[in-house]
Amino acid sequence: MSNCIFCKIANGEIPCSKVYEDENVLAFNDINPEAPVHILVIPKQHIQSVMDLNDKNISITLDIFNAIKKVAAQAGIDKDGFRVVTNIGANGGQTVGHLHYHVLGGRSLQWPPG
Repeated sequence: MSNCIFCKIANGEIPCSKVYEDENVLAFNDINPEAPVHILVIPKQHIQSVMDLNDKNISITLDIFNAIKKVAAQAGIDKDGFRVVTNIGANGGQTVGHLHYHVLGGRSLQWPPG
């Protein structure tokens, strides 16, 4: 998608604070962190949200969750715990129309989140 900020980040058109990358996934620090560790994990392929996963692209979730495990360990939050969140649609709080997962940690996270 030509207007998608996450596609532009994945393509290297917009710089980011990269923490992990492989051929299918990119992870970078959120520019507006909600916790001491706040990493966004995105597929490089444009997928709007979880609702747009299908038989042809569902395998990306394996790559994403493997990346999440790696960035959590790298950030040192794997032992004490962390939260993984994806927002879907306007009422779900999705502000960027590209599938992404927030990896939050480094402090005690309360529930419900808000």
